[in-house]
Amino acid sequence: MNALHPVQAAQAPAPAPALDRNGAEVLLETLIALGVDTVFGYPGGAVLPLYDALYAEPRLRHILVRHEQAAMHAAEGYARSTGRPGVVFVTSGPGMANTTTGLLDALCDSIPVLCVSGQVVTGAIGTDAFQECDAVGISRPVTKWNAQVRRSEDIADLAAKALRLTRAGRPGPVLLDFPKDLQIARVPPEHAVADLEPETAAEPLAPVTEAALKRAAALIARARRPVFYGGGGLINSGVDACHAFRSLVQATGSPCTLTLMGLGAYPAGDKQFLGMLGMHGTLQANLAMHHADLIVCVGARFDDRITGRLSDFCPHADKIHLDIDPASIDKVVRADVALVGDCYPLLRALHKELGQYPLESGRLDEWWQRIAVWQARDCLKFPPSDEVILPQDLMRRIDRLLAGRDAVVSTDVGQHQMWAAQYIGIDRPNRWLTSGGAGTMGYGLPAAIGAQIAHPDKPVVCVSGDASVLMNIQELATAAQHRAPVKLILCNNGHMGMVRQWQELIHEGRYSHSYNASIPDFVALAGAFGWGAARVEHPRDLDAALAACMAHDGPYFLDVAVVPLQNCFPMMPAGYGHQQVMLSEDTWYVEE
Repeated sequence: MNALHPVQAAQAPAPAPALDRNGAEVLLETLIALGVDTVFGYPGGAVLPLYDALYAEPRLRHILVRHEQAAMHAAEGYARSTGRPGVVFVTSGPGMANTTTGLLDALCDSIPVLCVSGQVVTGAIGTDAFQECDAVGISRPVTKWNAQVRRSEDIADLAAKALRLTRAGRPGPVLLDFPKDLQIARVPPEHAVADLEPETAAEPLAPVTEAALKRAAALIARARRPVFYGGGGLINSGVDACHAFRSLVQATGSPCTLTLMGLGAYPAGDKQFLGMLGMHGTLQANLAMHHADLIVCVGARFDDRITGRLSDFCPHADKIHLDIDPASIDKVVRADVALVGDCYPLLRALHKELGQYPLESGRLDEWWQRIAVWQARDCLKFPPSDEVILPQDLMRRIDRLLAGRDAVVSTDVGQHQMWAAQYIGIDRPNRWLTSGGAGTMGYGLPAAIGAQIAHPDKPVVCVSGDASVLMNIQELATAAQHRAPVKLILCNNGHMGMVRQWQELIHEGRYSHSYNASIPDFVALAGAFGWGAARVEHPRDLDAALAACMAHDGPYFLDVAVVPLQNCFPMMPAGYGHQQVMLSEDTWYVEE
């Protein structure tokens, strides 16, 4: 029978025997043996042999995106929502170069992603061949490790190493550059299988760490104004780490706050949760940090959006820092006690050690009374409107709509991102997908698609803005082709909202190129891609529109017209401290 006969083409043949495998087949077999079941990518000339091998491999699902940057973000969404590495295949030259924004995003937020890039044949490397680029050089600043395959004998071991490194230590992106001639080269049988021994268990805590644990436990036991501060490292450590963090916080009776990347590591509905910390964090979270006598930082890195002006950061507090990355310790803020390692075993060990110190009853009563005064200011309160849709009201209604659904929520970057973080309560880890360190517009839609591919039966909602969504709008086609029923709720104010807000508050109202003119017609555009779509402009219609969006059995785009010039508060402006918070355009809350 002809090899191109449609019946035979629909029946994927079995993998080639070990004696007759080429490099592409060996790479796929290695990834499968290590648990990979899904790949996001876009084919091209230098990676066609890998795609040819993929055609014959029924154990891998390939999600065809429409842009290589989106492949990275989709893999990030897959990884962030599952805890498993995301995998991307792209071609050489512009294909690989288009991944750099996604690699940067994954590096900043510690997301485990493996990118396999095709490359021109080894004999042409360095000759400026068609679609050649220095993939290793370009990706070096935006990956935790990268390499180029130079011998067919190394393919299996390099692929296994690359995938494992995405999760080893502090997670992050890895790139493996794969020349085309080595994809088709026959691999000697003795080199066709990688070392697939299980990863070694974490080493026991060193004696110096035991001493540090005792000191940390003593500081917690005697603190009268403690705050536990968690970040994205808790999510990366796994569900058990988040449970251990919650258990420790509740055992001590302390207030807890989370970074933007840490949302979900501690339940938003718990009475000890103060809300998100930082530039657009709650008044009570920021003031508690400023007045604390002890900060217990777990899986966070003291970035500038959290600390504000460093000279004013937690001036009265001892600082305990738990982190898997030794380079993060003392990088920005000096730690009085450093515990280096995976959050989960460290939190368990710290909780156990704390059992040696009796916690005095009522020791935090005065602290909680002080926090209650700040909470009473109700910094997220907004005046209701029956005439126009306020973005805060939109987010609050989304929160009510998703209650009890165990939904995954992704966002793009800007005002809508901050409003979503403020008003949508995330109670479980791996349910919140956003771009923190890089602040990548265009992240939200592909990340939501990646999460939906990983969780086909779970509601996945992307909250986006009219400027951000246009960055990767072509991925509407990806969701339609792969029948991913993502719900995209657009907070449409006709502007680059956060840019406009800063221009108003910092640049004296000089609105330089931040107006989008409400273009395009998103309902027509989404319909052209095969999505269900609607636009809502009045508060009385909003709940019904949101319900219809969630009830639709396929992807759905809800364009919500919100007030154009609303600003996002509270706000700790850049260069200010936690004790200096803007509650509105003309209202500041300042404490010494």
